[in-house]
Amino acid sequence: MLWLSELLMQRHDLDSFDGLVAAIEEKAQQGERFFSMDVKPPYADTPDNWEERLEAIFTSVKN
Repeated sequence: MLWLSELLMQRHDLDSFDGLVAAIEEKAQQGERFFSMDVKPPYADTPDNWEERLEAIFTSVKN
């Protein structure tokens, strides 16, 4: 299970929403099967529809 909060704690190098998207794509490619968005990303460029966008990224890699 990929928890967004854990990813953010592990990856202090991420400084934008786009960087987060790339990190989630990477985790999905490594075989993570489930994704939980338990916190809002802290980036200034986080869009209002961040949950939908992250879920779409994660599931598109899985298909």
